[in-house]
Amino acid sequence: MILSRAPTRITLGGGGTDLKSYYSKHGGFLIAGAIDKYCTILASKRFYDSIRLSYSQTEVRNNVADIKHRIFRAALELTGLEKGIELHSAADVPANCGLGTSSSFTVALLNALHTYARDFVSQKQLATQACHIEIDLLGEPIGKQDQYLAAFGGLTCLTFNQNGEVLVEPLRISHQALEQLEDNLLLFFTGKERSASEMLCDQDEKCKQDNPEMTANLHQIRDIGLETRKYLEKGQVDMLGELLHVHWETKKKRSRGMSDPFIDECYEVARKNGAVGGKLIGAGGGGFLMFYSANRDKPRLLETMQKMGLRWERFCFDFDGAKILVNA
Repeated sequence: MILSRAPTRITLGGGGTDLKSYYSKHGGFLIAGAIDKYCTILASKRFYDSIRLSYSQTEVRNNVADIKHRIFRAALELTGLEKGIELHSAADVPANCGLGTSSSFTVALLNALHTYARDFVSQKQLATQACHIEIDLLGEPIGKQDQYLAAFGGLTCLTFNQNGEVLVEPLRISHQALEQLEDNLLLFFTGKERSASEMLCDQDEKCKQDNPEMTANLHQIRDIGLETRKYLEKGQVDMLGELLHVHWETKKKRSRGMSDPFIDECYEVARKNGAVGGKLIGAGGGGFLMFYSANRDKPRLLETMQKMGLRWERFCFDFDGAKILVNA
């Protein structure tokens, strides 16, 4: 029996510049943090030669090609496991919530399958293979940050070179600044789920067409990511709140569907009740709102957001990345 898990993530700055349609022309950069909300996969030997999958549905198939779940099917084909296996999935947060659950699922699944086959793979291999499955094989118009954060974990800076290479660097942040950052970031679930692919299609297409407004917007987002890194490594953590606000105002201009009246209202109320700044996590349209608030203002912000119907979700940063919890 193999028990594998991989973390989800929050993006602090630069999100959106990890799409190939942008970084292949201009290079991309972002900074993100893996958090302790996980996707978990259990893999075990099956008595029969068939394959049994358990997720929101249950599948029992005699052939890998007949599997309906696209990621399960692609991962089994890639690793060459064709029969006699059971796979069960679980997640701490819902799908389509903006935290990169699809990629966390893919990385955890690949790690479980490779371990089951007694085949060691590195964190970089896991990230690369997850990108290959989601972007190349399944054609999802998504970026690469989710797969790399799920594999490597930590507070991580990702540089996307024009040739497709990804440079992974840990954020050089002091222990004191890390504690301040973790204490002052608050996550609230809006109750709205949405598909990242649907939200990113428009951005991807405009980048491919060299749309000047979209390109300029993403240049600014990339610069915000670089500024975020600079201030956090200097220990000036409170600057993150201001940068998140600029990031959100810039991000909203990319698409009309990025926000809606309820999300806008929540954001404005939060800003009046202790939030320095914040943004929707992920491609936009729903999922989790993240705010930066000084310690003295946190109780007021928490009370106000919960009165508006948002669910507060506590989190800590994860520095393990993809991990095998049990190998029996």
